[in-house]
Amino acid sequence: MIICAGKNETFKFAEPMGVGLIETSINLTRKCLFDKPDFILFVGSAGSYGEHNIFDIIESKRAANIELSFLQNNSYTPLDNVLESENKFVKNDTIVNSSNYISSNFSLSKKFNAYGIGVENMEFFAVLQVAKEFEIPVGGIFVVTNYTNETAHEDFLKNHKEAMSKLTNSLLEKNIIK
Repeated sequence: MIICAGKNETFKFAEPMGVGLIETSINLTRKCLFDKPDFILFVGSAGSYGEHNIFDIIESKRAANIELSFLQNNSYTPLDNVLESENKFVKNDTIVNSSNYISSNFSLSKKFNAYGIGVENMEFFAVLQVAKEFEIPVGGIFVVTNYTNETAHEDFLKNHKEAMSKLTNSLLEKNIIK
């Protein structure tokens, strides 16, 4: 099953699950309870912490839920905040960080690279958490739309249409969709 976030980030070939960690968790859990898929592929956009360029295609099976305050030693969590799926369908190039907030402080957010975290996407950690609970292999394929800096939102809007086209073309080339 191919899923995406929703609202302004939808695809004809993917089922929207909601924007952010909470909506995605609720809707994907409901889907898995009533019609459990054999595999979940999440597709969508991502913001780069600096090591990936605009329009790069990134595959991942690892997600983190680490907030900016952690990088400043202002918080901790007792939760397992890095998850990995055991699948052989996508490469494990980078860890995708998820938060309900979009990073816009590049000097701070680029510190994620030291932890092997290369991009952020609001939903992917929730997707991995639900898939883990239901023992479903999962992966994600993302296109970079912006850097995590002060113009993140404007760049996302400016690049979004072309990025979604590039992501769709990449999925076609890989025979993931037809």
